[in-house]
Amino acid sequence: MKFGLFYEHQLPRPWDGGAEEKLLNDALAQIELADRVGFDYVWEVEHHFLEEYSHSSAPEVFLAAASQRTRNIRLGHGIIQTSPQFNHPARVAERLATLDLISGGRVEFGSGEAATSAELEGFNIPVEQKREQWREGLETVIRCMTETPFTGVDGRWITMPPRNVVPKPKQQPHMPLWVACSRRETIVMAAKEGLGALTFSFIDPEEARGWVEAYEEQLAYCVPIGLRIDPQVACVSPMMVHRDEAEAIRRGLEGGNFFGYSLAYYTAFGEFAPGADNLWHDFQKKRAERGFDPEAAVAERLALGNKIKDGQSSGLRGAVGTPEQLRQFLRRYEAVGVDQLIFVMQAGNNRHEHIMEAIELFGREVMPEFQERDAKLRAAKLARLQPLIDAALERREKRTPPMPEDYRITALARGMVKKLGGDAMLERIAENAALGRTNADVVLQQAPDPKSLIDKTGR
Repeated sequence: MKFGLFYEHQLPRPWDGGAEEKLLNDALAQIELADRVGFDYVWEVEHHFLEEYSHSSAPEVFLAAASQRTRNIRLGHGIIQTSPQFNHPARVAERLATLDLISGGRVEFGSGEAATSAELEGFNIPVEQKREQWREGLETVIRCMTETPFTGVDGRWITMPPRNVVPKPKQQPHMPLWVACSRRETIVMAAKEGLGALTFSFIDPEEARGWVEAYEEQLAYCVPIGLRIDPQVACVSPMMVHRDEAEAIRRGLEGGNFFGYSLAYYTAFGEFAPGADNLWHDFQKKRAERGFDPEAAVAERLALGNKIKDGQSSGLRGAVGTPEQLRQFLRRYEAVGVDQLIFVMQAGNNRHEHIMEAIELFGREVMPEFQERDAKLRAAKLARLQPLIDAALERREKRTPPMPEDYRITALARGMVKKLGGDAMLERIAENAALGRTNADVVLQQAPDPKSLIDKTGR
């Protein structure tokens, strides 16, 4: 089992003019340390307009910065919103390939749909169309990265003529593909599309077993959307580790709770005025109304943590506790076949120095035993699933439309010059360009009255 860090870039109010700058630079420092101690992945979301919950609207920029401060850690888009109304597929392909090249082939491409009205309505995407837009956008991105040239698309949501989209990624035919999953239905979809499953739900290991089994069962029916299949299931958990259990809970509990509260606020029960509301204040008020003071919360989570000693497996607090408690907890995910556990640490007002201490302690005292077993377990799983992968790739239909016969792209100036003076002028311009001379005199000498160039549309 491998380990990753997950970033929403949470920033509870109030904040001053330098808060966002500090937030991003602290996260880069955390990732640099995580790379140094042996973490395998960092995952960065794409969200828009979700104040306090997520200030991560340009993950391609952040991951590019992270790529230059790290050497080994995989750089995961978790996720890119691939509806063409969020991101043009050609631009996604260009950004992914560029990041893959400058990072030495470390990119993971997770995709997904938005789940908030703030984002969907902000980009004029009807909620009933978001799944279809996600898929069409994703399929087009993959084609842009793998076709030379891309032969064009005439879809419902994206129309684009043939172009050779450059650069191409270092990883061939493309980087590993993932999709965001929040319930069993999307786990099944991920497997049928040949995508890794990023399960962004806090679930216990025993619940994860059912998700892993469902995923592997559906690989038998897979018709992959991409040109490779990386059958993986990743789960998310809050994490904070300290040698003193109560201190670990004090450092990590409130941030983890705010993460869940703010997510539900934007996806389920919230109603807010942009730029005006205070989500952190609302969170604290509701906790106080329910008598949820910090010390009582620590005592409650200490009691929940003792459940494992009595053989109970539900209602735990995630990966928050001592190094030994984390080892016991994580072994259960490993035992049910989870491929990666992704930790939410930068949440709420969790302090940067506490996150740094936890990353270092985890890398030194918890991670090594899992690293020792990882290669053997991963090889055994791949050997077991390889027949299903091979069969799925055989079922994949070639989706590339043919290139239009004798297709050419006319240079913008060439089209204009044809109106001005025809082929003779074009020949003179080509000759001058080859000799390093200006073409202004050619155009001025042979140009007709400008009014004659205005067509019926007024252009």
